[in-house]
Amino acid sequence: MTANNSSCNPILTPHLTRLYGTVLVGGLAGVISILFLLVKMNTRSVTTTAVVNLVVVHSVFLLTVPFRLTYLIQQKWTFGLSFCKFVSAMLHIHMYLTFLFYVVILVIRYLMFFKHKDKVEFYRKLHAVAASTGLWVLVIVIVVPLIVSQYGSMQDYDKEQCFNFHKELTETYAQIINYLIVIIVIAVALILLVFQIFIIISMVRKLRHSLLSHQEFWVQLKNLFFIGVIVVCFLPYQLFRMYYLYTVAHSADCNNDVAFYNEIFLSVTAISCFDLLLFVLGGSHWFKQKIIGLWNCLLCR
Repeated sequence: MTANNSSCNPILTPHLTRLYGTVLVGGLAGVISILFLLVKMNTRSVTTTAVVNLVVVHSVFLLTVPFRLTYLIQQKWTFGLSFCKFVSAMLHIHMYLTFLFYVVILVIRYLMFFKHKDKVEFYRKLHAVAASTGLWVLVIVIVVPLIVSQYGSMQDYDKEQCFNFHKELTETYAQIINYLIVIIVIAVALILLVFQIFIIISMVRKLRHSLLSHQEFWVQLKNLFFIGVIVVCFLPYQLFRMYYLYTVAHSADCNNDVAFYNEIFLSVTAISCFDLLLFVLGGSHWFKQKIIGLWNCLLCR
């Protein structure tokens, strides 16, 4: 590893150790709990298919978290540089695939709302399997090898240090790709947020006091939950990413503070693994009773 890279090691901090440890526990709890719900869900539903794929994305990512924790605790990477690139890239792959499945779920539900449909389904279960298989073949055969082969390929790195590939971002093509991704993610997130606010307001105006007795309203609350995960977990990183890209491109030496905050924002995206656990809890009878109680309390004022 170069001297610049050595002075720019922001990840050896107990804050990240606690965060990834919590993500591992909460993520596994979410994956296990959602499996009991999936057994009862319609397997031909497009939404169910997206949720199943979301479970797979989280599961694969969670398999890499113990290696991150081992590195954070030992302060030494012992699994080889190639595997380091894979584990490092997996955090980014997890974030964007999770975002993609959120978009699919939300768009399907928005179509159901505006077209007044109860569900959107594949014609056969085989079609759902084929769609998921096609997506994962694309990811495994094309996306992952492409990212891993290019990730950390422009510099020489110390095999005992990991997650330190910021110098790759000085390349013009890397800058352009990253800026485009940031702009697309932020634009899509804002569009989804606008649609969700419009739907919630229209339902409140139309249904008023009988709002909580309609199943569609509870569906929209779950949509609002996905929007919330995007806003809390993904957007802060994307917004800071623009500043980080600019700093890396215009600085000869590593800015350790900027690198540290970038690592913090990036690690926050892993908190999205809690979505499955919160999704299960949000659909519980207890949660609905609490919302109904809060709503009645607000109406009494």
